[in-house]
Amino acid sequence: MENLSSPPPRSQSRAVETPRPRKASPRPPLPLPRKGRGAVGNPSGRFEPETREIFDDGWDLEESDPPRLETTLSVDRARTVITRNQSPDLGFDRSINPYRGCEHGCVYCFARPTHAYLGLSPGLDFESRIFVKPEAPALLTKELRRRGYQCRPIAMGTNTDPYQPAERKTKVTRGILKVLQEFRHPVSIVTKSATVTRDIDILAEMAADGLAKVAVSVTTLDRDLARKLEPRASTPARRLGAIRALSEAGIPVVAMASPIIPVLTDPEMEAILEATRDAGAGAARYILLRLPLEVKELFTDWLDTHAPLKKDHVLNLVRETRDGRLNDPDFFSRQVGSGPYAELIKRRFYVATRKLGLNRELPQLDTQKFKLPPSAGEQLKLL
Repeated sequence: MENLSSPPPRSQSRAVETPRPRKASPRPPLPLPRKGRGAVGNPSGRFEPETREIFDDGWDLEESDPPRLETTLSVDRARTVITRNQSPDLGFDRSINPYRGCEHGCVYCFARPTHAYLGLSPGLDFESRIFVKPEAPALLTKELRRRGYQCRPIAMGTNTDPYQPAERKTKVTRGILKVLQEFRHPVSIVTKSATVTRDIDILAEMAADGLAKVAVSVTTLDRDLARKLEPRASTPARRLGAIRALSEAGIPVVAMASPIIPVLTDPEMEAILEATRDAGAGAARYILLRLPLEVKELFTDWLDTHAPLKKDHVLNLVRETRDGRLNDPDFFSRQVGSGPYAELIKRRFYVATRKLGLNRELPQLDTQKFKLPPSAGEQLKLL
């Protein structure tokens, strides 16, 4: 029997096969971006029992633009409309969101993961499957009339934009403002939409009594970049026009340079602040980009599609501001980050706002004017 363990005679030659290095598994190809949409994919939410990914089946079909993704509106049967929080780094303890999901499609939006609670994707579902709360004005009236209600400013636009495209049709936000005006209840609004100017008639009257102020977010002055980052939000020029119109109507306006995105938008910060000051903003704030939960993947895919050469630089700087991570959920630091780069942004913002006169606080909203209006059918008091 041949001894397989013995070495071959010297006269014989043996071919030695050099092991080839293993090739890394290629990343699944990204879908083609859809016109008018921010996310380039629709990954499963974190609560789903299974995940799906695109793979190359070898057919090599000719690439073509994917079909247009239409927006669908569904009714959200909410039982209450005021959401309360105890976050110590927020300037409000209650808010109203007339919509779930946001058609603006801002790819970096920290609210995207909330769609996972609905069994939907934080990707394309978040910006195309919108839930509307048509009963919000009636629910708000009921909540404000509750015995023991204590008036504090209500914030709108803290999760999704109250002036996203659906508002032009549903007018839920306008209905909410009418209720707040009737109750003389203070409100603050954050938006990326010039549609806010539609409600100047209500907001100007409320602002005259110290009951309203608006923050307009301007991420970039570059229209092409804005169309990719936040495809269905108002253009930068229209947002500046909204600041001007609101300010001229006597409504206090805060400019939000938000979010500051390393490499992509941070070089514009001073120019954004100057443009908003010239348009009439009275104060300014900023928020540094963070990428919670599914937003990490969505933003990374967006960089692969729209800015592949800048991807590593952007993500490395985000990690530098988030203690090596892409997100920092801790109170206070989550808004402005930490580390040398974050400190540089903070210093630049301080210097620019001081120079431009934007380094101040707007007057506090007045909570003392709140009063219950007569109910339907209630007889007015003579005295």
